[in-house]
Amino acid sequence: MSNALLSTAISVRQMVIQLVESIPEDLFDVQPNQFNNTIRWNVGHITFTHEYFLSLGLPINSGLPDNYAQLFNTGTKPSDWSPIPPTKEELIQNLSRQLSNVTDIPSNTFDQQMDPPIELGPLKFETFGEVFNFATVHETMHFTTISCLLKVLQYQKV
Repeated sequence: MSNALLSTAISVRQMVIQLVESIPEDLFDVQPNQFNNTIRWNVGHITFTHEYFLSLGLPINSGLPDNYAQLFNTGTKPSDWSPIPPTKEELIQNLSRQLSNVTDIPSNTFDQQMDPPIELGPLKFETFGEVFNFATVHETMHFTTISCLLKVLQYQKV
């Protein structure tokens, strides 16, 4: 099962990177009325929460700048930002670094029991594999949001 989890996470991250690379940076900070955040926020949120979820079961040293929590944690929004957010290139570098790190996760780690179990709202994760799988689902949700944001922004330009 760990191979399937890793393979899916790698595929999702590759799709995210490919999409982000294709988006002009001048669209990264445009927030249509229908959305709570921007493309830049969603990309940063994927990066920040990925490291958060993995840190619940792995001893990782974050390669992210300290201000990522202030910029991209759940509940944050660009209209409240005072630090300068990372550039598109910085975000892509962090996404790519994380992709490389995922391939180094030992397969026996996925069966590791979480003690105590991790509870996120109504969700309860008993193993690291469950946490890792949720991180991939979460990333996919924000990938979809980025895709929808891009479609709205492209439609508004017409």
